[in-house]
Amino acid sequence: MGERENFAVADMNLAADGHRRINWAWQYMPVVRLICERAGAGGKRPLDGHTIACCLHLEAKTACLLKVLRELGAVVAAAGSNPLSTQDSICAALADDGIHVFSRHGMSASEYEENLRKTLAWNPDIIIDDGCDTVAMIHEHYPELASKILGGCEETTTGIKRLRAMDSEGLLKFPMLAVNDALSKYLFDNRYGTGQSVWDGIVRTTNCVVAGKNVVVVGYGWCGKGVASRAAGLGAHVIVAEINPHRALEAHMDGYRVMDLLDASEAGEIFITVTGNTKVLRKEHFERMRDGVLLSNAGHFDVEVYIPHLEEVAMKVYDARDNVRTYEKADGRKLHLLGEGRLVNLAAADGHPIEIMDTSFATQLLSALYIAEGAKLEPGLQRVPDSIDDAVARYKVESLGIKLERLTPEQEKYLNDWRE
Repeated sequence: MGERENFAVADMNLAADGHRRINWAWQYMPVVRLICERAGAGGKRPLDGHTIACCLHLEAKTACLLKVLRELGAVVAAAGSNPLSTQDSICAALADDGIHVFSRHGMSASEYEENLRKTLAWNPDIIIDDGCDTVAMIHEHYPELASKILGGCEETTTGIKRLRAMDSEGLLKFPMLAVNDALSKYLFDNRYGTGQSVWDGIVRTTNCVVAGKNVVVVGYGWCGKGVASRAAGLGAHVIVAEINPHRALEAHMDGYRVMDLLDASEAGEIFITVTGNTKVLRKEHFERMRDGVLLSNAGHFDVEVYIPHLEEVAMKVYDARDNVRTYEKADGRKLHLLGEGRLVNLAAADGHPIEIMDTSFATQLLSALYIAEGAKLEPGLQRVPDSIDDAVARYKVESLGIKLERLTPEQEKYLNDWRE
């Protein structure tokens, strides 16, 4: 694995700008602040003696989580989970604050893998993952680390899919909490976070109008619901493509047109894939698309808009503007791919809104504390405890000044009694 390095970033001179960005995010993260204050009350450092390896999108909101982990006593090593979402000023600021960060914007695939290795060189006992790459690398290349790891958490749909596959094969050697499946995560992060940030990325990258256009949302899970809802709010005509009959019916009853992808390919003007699968938009779809379509992906990996097929149908490929690669066909039709087919909300924008990530990172923070406090967990994929899930929602409601209704004793008795 090699010797430990303290950090590897693009330019430490960017640290001041990184600190400025982190300070901006910090003021909009009341739940993470509250957990930090309560966990660290009286000078307590509940993460003393623990080393946490993180593979996350290294931008300002994430930096707040990493700094809290360190403030509560942990040694923190972090790698960027996406080459285009890594912000070099944030990495410099984190390194300046004593966090072992390994990433740079635009890193190659081999650099990405090497940065993960450098993170694991710190011999972590807790993992915070985004996409399951850290867990997969441990199992595939460093199985000797697994016995030391107390547990970890995973925040993405794609990562949970991979962990579930590992667990079903009996391969997962330590417990992983499914943060993505917590109500405090997917009801807000997946729906409202993805819904807003995807359109932020598309609009700021293209400067094109959304109103009046045919928008094709491929996948109607929680992320797809958010993207479709915000598209409709911007005045688009929304088309949904789905493989699941229940979700297709739900999209239909939500007022959207539901079509198969071949037909949608002829109608669509803006495409967003949100499936977590591979080769979702491919040659037979590209051949039918009209001139000037925008192609984007909001799934974790850059495999949903299948770039080899785009290259196959194109006679000419060039960068039309920042984060827009144009594939021009022999008949002159142009297909525009945003953010290299990576997560458009992070590759071409700043990711989810800060207040949304406040709840997601709060769930991850409480999960890490729960593991560090000696929770008795079996190896495998585990649910986030309801006590953590509910606490995050209650903290968020409290921070917004919202008062909850309380059941009377009579109402509680009524709900818990089978008698009329």
